[in-house]
Amino acid sequence: MAQFGFCLLLLFFGLIHHIKSHIKKEDQTGVMERPNFIIILADDIGWGDLWVNHTNNSTPKPWLDSLMLKGKRFTDFHSPASTCSPSRATLLTGRHGLRNGVTHNFAVGSVRGLPLNETTFAQVLHDAGYYTAIIGKWHLGHNGSYSPVHRGFDYYFGICYSNDMGSTDKPGLDLPSCPPCVHSQYTTRKHEECYTEVALPLFENETIIEQPLDTWSLKNRYASAAVKQIFTTSFSKKQPFLLYVALAHMHVPLFHNSFLNVTTQDPFTASLSDMDSLVGTIMQTVSTEQLENTLIWFTGDNGPWEQKCQFAGHVGPFVGKWQASRGGGSAKRTTWEGGHRVPTVVAWPKKIKPNSTSRALLSGLDIFPTILSLAGVKPPSDRRYDGNDITDILLNDSDTAHKSLMHPNSGAAGQFGDLQTIRLKHHKAFYITGRGRGDPSEP
Repeated sequence: MAQFGFCLLLLFFGLIHHIKSHIKKEDQTGVMERPNFIIILADDIGWGDLWVNHTNNSTPKPWLDSLMLKGKRFTDFHSPASTCSPSRATLLTGRHGLRNGVTHNFAVGSVRGLPLNETTFAQVLHDAGYYTAIIGKWHLGHNGSYSPVHRGFDYYFGICYSNDMGSTDKPGLDLPSCPPCVHSQYTTRKHEECYTEVALPLFENETIIEQPLDTWSLKNRYASAAVKQIFTTSFSKKQPFLLYVALAHMHVPLFHNSFLNVTTQDPFTASLSDMDSLVGTIMQTVSTEQLENTLIWFTGDNGPWEQKCQFAGHVGPFVGKWQASRGGGSAKRTTWEGGHRVPTVVAWPKKIKPNSTSRALLSGLDIFPTILSLAGVKPPSDRRYDGNDITDILLNDSDTAHKSLMHPNSGAAGQFGDLQTIRLKHHKAFYITGRGRGDPSEP
C-alpha cells in the first residue's frame, strides 16, 4: 500500500511537471507567434517617387520596388497630416491633432513635445512584452519626458528634428549653409560655402553622441543600428519586436559642392537611392534570419516639399491643376492630394498576398489600431480614436475602409489643425484652400 502511495505521488508530481512544462511552452509559443513590426516612415516623399506608382519615374528603386512586389500596395493611402510633427504624432497615437494636441511642427527650441497624456503604440506594445526601438527622426520633442525613451521605446538612435533645422542647444548654429533649393525664387541670400556637418545633434537614447552631425555617414549608421536591434530582439531578448524607422529622407538632400559631379544622379535621386539601400538592409536582415513573422509597413509622413524646387519629390498625377492655375501649390502643407496621398505598402510573408493592390481609402491613422490588433492587445479605453483596424484588408481582399476621411490644415491657410477638407468616397470638399506655395514668407 505504501509502495502504491509512493507511485501515486510520483505520478502526481510528474503530471504537475508535465502541465507546467506544457503551459510554459504554450506561453513561450504564444509570445513568439506574435508578429514583429517594422514601420518605415519616409519624410516628404511623393506618391510619384516610386516607379511602381508612377511609371514616368525612370529610376526604379530595387528594394522599394521589391517590397511593393512582396506585399500589398495601397493606391489611396493618406498621411494623417501634411507636415512632419502633426503627421507623426497622429500615426503614433491613432488620433487627429485636434485630439492629441499636435497641430504645428516642433522647432529645435521647443521645450515640450507630444503631450504626456497621449499614449503611443510603442507604449502599448512595450507593456504587452514587446521590445521597442526607434531609429531616425523623432520630431516630437527632445527635452526630458518628451524623449522617445520615455514614450514607450526601449532604444533610440537618431536625430530629434529635421536635418535642416539646426542646433537644439547652441544658439547661433541654426541652419546649415547647404541651400535646399539653389534656383528658388525665394532665395534671399547667397551661400558662399556649403558643408555636410550640421549643428543638429545625434542621439543614442538620451545621450548626444555626435555634434555637429555628419549627414554623409548617417544612412550607414542607421542601417547598422537597425540590424543590431533586430539581432538583439530576435536572439538575445527572445521577445517580439517593434522597430520604428522614422527617416529624414527625403526632407532636404544636403550635399557638399565637391560631390556634385561624383554621380550622374541629381541630389534628390541620390537621396532616394540612399533610402532604398537602407530599406534593403532591413529587408535582407529579416530574410536572412528567417524572421518570416515580421510585418513591414512602408509609408510617408506627407507629400513632397515644393519649396525645394528641383530637389523636391513628385506628386505623380495629383498636380492640383485648379490650385496651380491660381498660383498656389498642391503638395506638402496643403490638403490637396499631393500633400497627403503617399506611397504605401505592407508586406508579411505567408500572410499578405504578394504583388497585390488595394484601392481602399486608408490613412496613417489606421496603423495604431491595426498593429495593436495583430499583436492581440487593446489600446487605452479612456479616449477616442480616429483610425480603423484594417486587418481584414491586409489579410484578405476586403476593401471595406473609411467612408470618409478628414484632412487637417497644416499651414497653407486657416487655423493649424482645423479639419478643412473632407473626402467622401470619390468626392472631396474644401472648406478653405489657401495659397500653399511653400513661400517662406507665408505665415
